[in-house]
Amino acid sequence: MMYRWVSLLPRRAKRGVLLCVDVALVPVAMALALILQGNAVGEIETVADHWLVLPVLMAIGGLLSSVLGLPSVQLKAYESHAIALTAGHAVLMGVSAAVIYDVAGFAAPLASFINFALVYFLISVAARIAMLNLLMRIYRRGHNVSRVLIYGAGRTGRQLVAALRGDETVLPVAFIDDNPNSQGMIVQGLQVYPPMAIPKLIADHRIDRALLAMPSAPRARVAQLSRRLEDMGLEVQTVPSFAQLTGREAPLLEQLQPVVPGRFLRRAALDEDLPRAGATYASRVVMITGAGGSIGSELCRQVLSRKPAVLVLFEVSELALYTIDMELRALLRDTRVQIVPVLGSVTDEAAVLRTMTAHGVQVVLHAAAYKHVPLVESNPLVGMSNNVLGTQALAHAAQMAGVDRFILISSDKAVRPTNIMGASKRLAEMVLQDMASRAKPGGTIFTMVRFGNVMGSSGSVIPLFQDQIQKGGPVTLTHQDVTRFFMTIPEAAALVLVAGGFAQGGDVFVLDMGRAVRIHDLAVQMIESAGYTVQDAANPEGDIEIRVTGLRPGEKIHEELLIGEGQLTTPHPKILQAREAHPSEIEVAAALKALRKALETDDETALRQLVARWVEGGDQVLRPVAAKIPEV
Repeated sequence: MMYRWVSLLPRRAKRGVLLCVDVALVPVAMALALILQGNAVGEIETVADHWLVLPVLMAIGGLLSSVLGLPSVQLKAYESHAIALTAGHAVLMGVSAAVIYDVAGFAAPLASFINFALVYFLISVAARIAMLNLLMRIYRRGHNVSRVLIYGAGRTGRQLVAALRGDETVLPVAFIDDNPNSQGMIVQGLQVYPPMAIPKLIADHRIDRALLAMPSAPRARVAQLSRRLEDMGLEVQTVPSFAQLTGREAPLLEQLQPVVPGRFLRRAALDEDLPRAGATYASRVVMITGAGGSIGSELCRQVLSRKPAVLVLFEVSELALYTIDMELRALLRDTRVQIVPVLGSVTDEAAVLRTMTAHGVQVVLHAAAYKHVPLVESNPLVGMSNNVLGTQALAHAAQMAGVDRFILISSDKAVRPTNIMGASKRLAEMVLQDMASRAKPGGTIFTMVRFGNVMGSSGSVIPLFQDQIQKGGPVTLTHQDVTRFFMTIPEAAALVLVAGGFAQGGDVFVLDMGRAVRIHDLAVQMIESAGYTVQDAANPEGDIEIRVTGLRPGEKIHEELLIGEGQLTTPHPKILQAREAHPSEIEVAAALKALRKALETDDETALRQLVARWVEGGDQVLRPVAAKIPEV
């Protein structure tokens, strides 16, 4: 009820209350001053005899208060400037009292008026502080008050508590600080506790939020603290320094250095050195499947720069298709280039054929695939259907529509695969190699491009490590000695486009990516490039821990790019052509028949058995199926 009354009170009424307080304190201050002066009873009787003096003094007090603007100062904003105004008001009141008594002919010692000014100042300040505390109690009873811990008793923490004093929805309870010299002290009226006292404080004071007032602490330290406090059930917020808020320091976002994947290649980037291959795509109708993915979207950008006549974006995800469509239209410079977004799945051969025929597609870049190893390993039937039968449906449609070139984006995991994803990519390669061997002269040219891990693509290790570092670690590593070949997204897309120009039919192109990169070394490099140190046995005080979690189902320690031993050169020194044998038409047909049967009967065991039979090295996928990916 009190909260409702205070809340509904208009601002003018509140100013009136404060003005009345200033007026009412005048006789109180005078009485106290006379008592402090001595001979209290006699002086009080003297004041009563000259009762006309006090009303005049009270009227002057109210007038001076209004002129100085004291009633307009909100209680929540009552600080040093307002206290200085109160002091000025008290001095003027002392002078006014001396003048009035002198004019009225009442004798009084000068010390009485000095005492009156001092007492009036002190009780005016005390009255406002008491009113503020009462008001905050009333407001907090009417609100759901958040009780908070302030982690960090430094300058930012002290300023934060001072700012929160006037917030009726937040109640600072205590400081937490790692510095032993600060622990036990009283700062801004709050006691400073060590971190080990947090659980007891939460239980005793019903604390529900922690504010990290440590703007100079490393981001890794802040992230670790945040995670630990969240585990205790607290909502955690980070407070920037007041210098950052006022613009005297660089904004927090500007202090963060973005990770540029190419810096971790340990070799010179190749995308600038690869030929443009513009003749293959210029003024032609190009269709890109998986157009909204990491590789597909970069292919779209690079193909667009080669000025095709029509660019068909084929994508199963509505959001991904919308995003890349809007991006490409913003990049469009040549209005003669037509962009056609198409929603659909590559497994729908009729829809694919209809799209190709309607737009007269001449070149297909097939980037659509399920590629995340653990997900495909846990969903092998869906992964095989999309990656293998989807490729077959797309290739058949391309052949029927008279497409000139069909380029499949494959993976190094297709080489002697140990997982379903790699096996599905190898079976897709086999489908294309079979179709290429049976293609008529002048028919569709089928080719494949095989490369290693693409830095910065969705699900790749670079974004994962970056996210883990920003959260304060740990950085998770599946094996201490695992290595991978790496390339950037622009390199991968440029390679695909160049290989498409070199293709003669049935080719498998690979990029000379230099030596494989040890993932542990990559993790160390990323941690140190972010300004942190590695926490290990040699450096237990380091910032970020590297934690080995064990190889995931189907994961290799080392990847390969070639199945056979031989390789041929191409017109570009960094692009190689693999010399590999492939199954016969009958063998591919038998493998696809077995695959369709396994999918129809939902038989995962039969699926793994056909991989072991028809894919070189595929017997490694016969081990028991791993448990489904745990919920997060």
